[in-house]
Amino acid sequence: MEDSAKSDELAVAESRSFLGSWLNVKWRPTSMAQLAAAEGRVLQHVKSALESFYVRITGNRRIWTLKVDPKKPEALPIVMVHGFGAGSAIWLLNVDAIAKHRSLYAFDVLGFARSSRPKFSTEADVIEEEFVNSIEEWREGVGLEKFILLGHSFGGFLAASYSIKHPDRVQHLILADPWGFPERTEKAAEEQRARIPFWIKAIGTVVWQFNPLAAVRVAGPWGPGLVQRFRPDLQAKFSEVFDDDTIFNYLYHCNAQSPSGETAFSYMQIPFGWAKNPMLPRMMQLRRDVPVTFIYGARSWMDKESGKQVKAQRQGSYVDVQSVPEAGHHVYADQYQDFNRLVVQVCAKTDKAQLSVKNNVETTI
Repeated sequence: MEDSAKSDELAVAESRSFLGSWLNVKWRPTSMAQLAAAEGRVLQHVKSALESFYVRITGNRRIWTLKVDPKKPEALPIVMVHGFGAGSAIWLLNVDAIAKHRSLYAFDVLGFARSSRPKFSTEADVIEEEFVNSIEEWREGVGLEKFILLGHSFGGFLAASYSIKHPDRVQHLILADPWGFPERTEKAAEEQRARIPFWIKAIGTVVWQFNPLAAVRVAGPWGPGLVQRFRPDLQAKFSEVFDDDTIFNYLYHCNAQSPSGETAFSYMQIPFGWAKNPMLPRMMQLRRDVPVTFIYGARSWMDKESGKQVKAQRQGSYVDVQSVPEAGHHVYADQYQDFNRLVVQVCAKTDKAQLSVKNNVETTI
């Protein structure tokens, strides 16, 4: 782990090159330092005592990490994985409620936000392995043995893939409106097109053959306004804590940096929103003793049948499917109190089950 102040200096230095500096200063009004400042403004609204640091992994890469430790060793820690185009600070409405009961870790996925931005493979299966390996190296770096793993959207896809490869580490898998589960068929694609929000259609038809967020960078000084124009819904999601452009500013700086994870994602997907290597057929590979909970937004444009299909496939394994009323794809923010309540309940049940197993083992011994 690295001191955060020293890490910020390294992050700034890491982003410098003649061309990169010119683009940042002369055209794109962004930098790693500005992203760090924007994140700081977001996290001011978290009341818990946050630790922040980098964790080094292979190739001199670094994973930016947030941690809350309420010193409750009897409770399993939870690890939270954000979705595409975001960063760990996006959990600001969830941290306090969930960390009240257990240690909480959230990290910027490799290639996104404040984490290192390496060049990934161009093969979807290899990219997925690179992401999963980075999560495992991060786990080793922070010293976690077993934990509850929660992922949203693309983070849910990665969390499921990680759980299949490293089932000994995951005590319960929570998938919040996960991306990339169903297989693409013409019928499914047609049904999904009818559900896709306007903002995705608006930018997708123009830039999807390139990187999904290329428009934000190409727009230069108009980029921050572009985020606000195409995502006015974000203001409502975080209106209880922000009455200004704080959340837009954070997401702009997350996505205006040189693309890396974004480029990798473009090789993993088929427009709009389909995975080249869908997760649903692979969920039978998940070890049967790993419990799974799906939490969907009732109004989400994501496919909600995948959770039910996983439950039907995994007879004899614990699979629960929950739906949050009045919530869309960003279920953790749309109805954050209901989301937090569900997550806290899942975690409490997992603690109880883990304690029961431990007591049985001690009794046997």
